[in-house]
Amino acid sequence: MKIAARFEELGFTVLPVATPVSIALVAHNGCYLVGRRGPDAPLAGYFEFPGGKCHPGESPAACVVRECLEETGLAIEVIRLRREVFHTYSYGSVHLHFFDCRLLTRDRVGSDHTQPFREFDWVPMTQLAEINFPEPNRQLVDELLAEAT
Repeated sequence: MKIAARFEELGFTVLPVATPVSIALVAHNGCYLVGRRGPDAPLAGYFEFPGGKCHPGESPAACVVRECLEETGLAIEVIRLRREVFHTYSYGSVHLHFFDCRLLTRDRVGSDHTQPFREFDWVPMTQLAEINFPEPNRQLVDELLAEAT
């Protein structure tokens, strides 16, 4: 008998293991870095901030820096951990780490580097309310907009 089933038999609630995910809230010139999930991805068509799953042994802060660079081509630095959220989707549970981040606009040779690649772009903060985000991201958007007023 599996351990989880035995605990349930005894009346305990067994929660699924949550996958650690880091998300970058990157503000620059009144805009936030936002992308759209592809048609084959979970939550296809929703908009998202850059981020992704943490590798084994990787800290959430290191993960968000790596994921942002991989997804957008832009280097960032973490300012602070804004919030942690546990959320369960139909495909599994996640432990979301939302980080306020700063764009590093100069590369190693001193050239400006602010234009993301792939499916990300700079969206004015005032337009964030009009974009279709997954629920945990939506809560953060509401918080960002409230802070701006």
